Amino acid sequence: MFNQEKSSTTYSFKNNNEKEVEKFVGIEIYSTHKINGIKGEYKVHYKDFIVKEIDKNGRILDIKEDYTSPTFSKELRDKFTTFNLIKINKDTFRAVKKISKALNIPYNLIYYSGLKDKQAISVQKISIKGNYVEQLKNLKLRDMFIRNINPTKKPVKLGSHLGNNFTITIRNLDNVKEVKHKIEKNLNFLSNFGFPNYFGLQRFGNYRPNSHIVGRFLLEGDYENAFKEYVSTTYSTEPSDSRKVRSDLRMDGNLKKAYDNFPKILRYERKMIQFLIENGGDFQGAINTLPIDLIRLLISSFQSYLFNRMLSLRVKKGIPLFKPVKGDVICILDDYDGNVTKVKYTFGGIYDKYLKKALKLNRASIALPIIGNSTILDEYPLIKYIYEEVAKSDRIDKNIFYSKYINGSEFKGSIRAMTVKPSGLKMVELTDDELYHGKKKIKIEFSLQKGSYATMLLRELIK
Repeated sequence: MFNQEKSSTTYSFKNNNEKEVEKFVGIEIYSTHKINGIKGEYKVHYKDFIVKEIDKNGRILDIKEDYTSPTFSKELRDKFTTFNLIKINKDTFRAVKKISKALNIPYNLIYYSGLKDKQAISVQKISIKGNYVEQLKNLKLRDMFIRNINPTKKPVKLGSHLGNNFTITIRNLDNVKEVKHKIEKNLNFLSNFGFPNYFGLQRFGNYRPNSHIVGRFLLEGDYENAFKEYVSTTYSTEPSDSRKVRSDLRMDGNLKKAYDNFPKILRYERKMIQFLIENGGDFQGAINTLPIDLIRLLISSFQSYLFNRMLSLRVKKGIPLFKPVKGDVICILDDYDGNVTKVKYTFGGIYDKYLKKALKLNRASIALPIIGNSTILDEYPLIKYIYEEVAKSDRIDKNIFYSKYINGSEFKGSIRAMTVKPSGLKMVELTDDELYHGKKKIKIEFSLQKGSYATMLLRELIK
């Protein structure tokens, strides 16, 4: 039986809307708060959200492109098979797992640069260690397509792409004269100033926004509560059938019944429950049935939550979003990809004149730390006190990132631009919406550097 002590947690949002869930993960402020939103809906259909990876050469991958694969050559030291993966309505984890199963190879032999939205059509680079040219040519998987198969000496690496290009349709817009003006006003502001570089809901879970909570429990070594949060905690925003089976487990503690009743789509939960049935009380072992990539994502989600909270609190305290103040850290941006470099300065000194100019020319950005075990908060004079306020409010131990659960090389912490500007942001079309009678739809296109979320731009536009 499942010990019910401590397992009575349930989260209910008043209106079950996106704004409430965003606040739950630290997303609270807008850059366009003085401009009315256009409202509307996105991701009504997966075809309305198209994501194309921008490779390390700055090329936007083409969904339809497919060329003849060259021969794998040991003489040319080919060691990997790299290809474009087009997937429809699937997350990257599941797509990679399906490929590994179809080719009968270990999951860890497959490499990718970044995670892509699930409810979308996406194209990204994937690499497999070894020669799989012929197998991939003949591979047939539902809602997944293999294109541009190419032998390579090196694999795609995590974060090796420059960014992502988006083509997004927003539907159910009011058919009024002011809508076009609102759209243009918002797009103009976002192009010139940008928006808060929050980690979006995809990082935490759109329906069960709790990956950061599970990650925190893991860092604290509290595997029992990590299991309970992942498996039996309920959220009012999740589907009713999922909520019911979790609630039943929470109430009666019957693991065998839960394993039989949990739908197969909740495969990770079922694996953990099965492990506990066979190894009563070993919550750490149950957690370790999760893929290592998912465990890393859970822990990094807690780091993302702290970043979001610090950003929101900074602005709520009346500190400008786009103008630096004394104690802010300014990072120089890489000429090649626009991402922050390790070159940073503290604002409020002899370099202020040059830093202001660099910010104006988009050569620098105000930056916040992603807290990790190597973060030295004294290097961030302003944010240090904001983080301490967040930590006190959330009762976070100052040594949480010195967890035995992670090794010294992981989760060191890093730095992230506080705001981000889209490139090439434009309205492609404004037409009648065939799905909503009497309404309009808009299609927009833009690119973002890797790690930034298109949904955070849409949030600004829609409100």
